[in-house]
Amino acid sequence: MSKMSELSLAIEELHRCGNALIGIAETLTDLFFGSGEPEIKDDVTSVTPEIKPITLEEVRAVLADKSRTGFTADIRSLLKKYGADKLSEIDPDHYTALLADTEVLGNG
Repeated sequence: MSKMSELSLAIEELHRCGNALIGIAETLTDLFFGSGEPEIKDDVTSVTPEIKPITLEEVRAVLADKSRTGFTADIRSLLKKYGADKLSEIDPDHYTALLADTEVLGNG
């Protein structure tokens, strides 16, 4: 591919991203200062990335790291808070909240 073709593709992508950002800004402006009902535009939703669910392995890695730094008892308390004795017993819907609780360990 020639340099001009690459540049042309990059410019087109910048235009698409710019249009998506403008659509998002307009939606947020309308939501906070307008009618309160966001207007969903097709071009904005097609650019919005999917949010991947947090996996057990990702949570396990974070908890293991915190445990190695001396927060084993705190990790056990958090597991109890979410109704489990071990990580595999925790509902995956609670992974985000569990990670948020884990993140603050040692920061306070």
